[in-house]
Amino acid sequence: QVQLVESGGGLVQTGDSLRLSCVSSGPTFSSYAMGWFRQAPGKERDFVALIDWRGRSTYYADSVKGRSTVSRDNSKNTVYLQMNSLKPEDTAIYYCVQKEKKYEITNYHNALGYNYWGQGTQVIVSS
Repeated sequence: QVQLVESGGGLVQTGDSLRLSCVSSGPTFSSYAMGWFRQAPGKERDFVALIDWRGRSTYYADSVKGRSTVSRDNSKNTVYLQMNSLKPEDTAIYYCVQKEKKYEITNYHNALGYNYWGQGTQVIVSS
């Protein structure tokens, strides 16, 4: 069984930066692409970013592209999301997710393709 634990969220101001972290208990962490989703109040969960199993390829939602960087350290079973130039529209609960199939990176916008979800870490960006 895999557990994902996010951290690093908080209350920040517009233009600030945050680095979210996610630690996985999965023994085969390095075999799976990892991603981030977020859910704003009253809205559905939306894709934010994905990094492949090796940490060589990354994918981003248009809303965060250019401001965010997803990375991973397989030796530490950890994936990160560095977010810069934060905006109020970034306010949401951010969830760390693991792809269901090993090495899979396709259909990364589809939440159904991820079988493990963290409990989330809250990010609030004030204006």
